[in-house]
Amino acid sequence: MILEFGNRKSFLKKIKIVIIPIFLSISIVGCCAYSFTGASVPSHLKSIAIPVADDRSGSAEAGLREMLTQKLIQKFVDDNSLQVVDRLNANSILETAIVSFADAPAIISAGENITSRRITIGIKASYRDLVKKIVIFDKVFTNYANYPASGSINDRNKAIEEIIEKSTEDILLETVSGW
Repeated sequence: MILEFGNRKSFLKKIKIVIIPIFLSISIVGCCAYSFTGASVPSHLKSIAIPVADDRSGSAEAGLREMLTQKLIQKFVDDNSLQVVDRLNANSILETAIVSFADAPAIISAGENITSRRITIGIKASYRDLVKKIVIFDKVFTNYANYPASGSINDRNKAIEEIIEKSTEDILLETVSGW
């Protein structure tokens, strides 16, 4: 059977009508076959122990290590990638230590007046696989926040809470998707 397309221009037009949709379909399917999911926790790790953080910063900031520990535990409970358990029943462990704490002027205006202060906190986190007995990561996470120099103690505490929030989010992400 021979199909007649008339002149060459008509033939090319009909080919474009058929070929272009096929090409686009193949392109879209090819793109969608790629997975955009990030790395996840290895299947042999089901649980995590998070002991109370150490404070090696020398700041003696009251309640800081407890705040860090509670926030970390809450992040992992909310994330639900690993079950938070005691050390004896854990497949992995996340040990943390506050290694630096600085509260220094951030913005100095004319006349050498301090208008804003910056708190910077460094948290060392060590995540270990207790099944394979390997260190998965051991690194320092550093974050900062500013507060008004003329502000209250509540402004300072909000800055600390903001840093702990950022840091615990960074640690969670490194733990569950840094593979």
